Amino acid sequence: EAKFDREMEKSRIEWDKKMAESRAEWDKKMTESRADHERRTKKLEELTGSWTHNHGSFAEEYFFNSFENGNVNFFGEKFDDILKKVPHFKRGVKGEYDIVLYNHTSVALIEVKYKAHVSDITKVLKYPETFRFLFPDYKDFKIYLCLASLSFYPKLEEACLNNGIAIVKQVGESVVVNDKHLKVY
Repeated sequence: EAKFDREMEKSRIEWDKKMAESRAEWDKKMTESRADHERRTKKLEELTGSWTHNHGSFAEEYFFNSFENGNVNFFGEKFDDILKKVPHFKRGVKGEYDIVLYNHTSVALIEVKYKAHVSDITKVLKYPETFRFLFPDYKDFKIYLCLASLSFYPKLEEACLNNGIAIVKQVGESVVVNDKHLKVY
């Protein structure tokens, strides 16, 4: 019986050793798999970000070119100049405006999206206050707000109109402006 117990103990030790090796191998494979998964996920996030950025850049360039090529008579006014990607930072306040049209009395701030959403309206409505703070020379100018997008849906258009924000959208090969309910900010 002692011999049997020794052999059983020896078998248990070998079994435990093999199980430990198997667990270590499993853990190594899982760690490698996790690292590979994280690497792939990071790459996918980079690609998705690039696509999103490229879509946004395309939309900004499309609308900027449309405005720059003579379509600067909006909101019942003629705008003398146009700027794109206007960033500014002052005393902890940061602002960036996709397209800015201006003349001697008015400024049009245009937020450009590849595909706009109702949630974008909140951002656009903050523009007048931020713009006037960042650019005090324009504090007495009329400010018009506009959302330009290659894609709109009825609820978004309704929300823009209800907030006095002009809509600029692509329809076929044309750019269409709806500023019926435009508000001066």
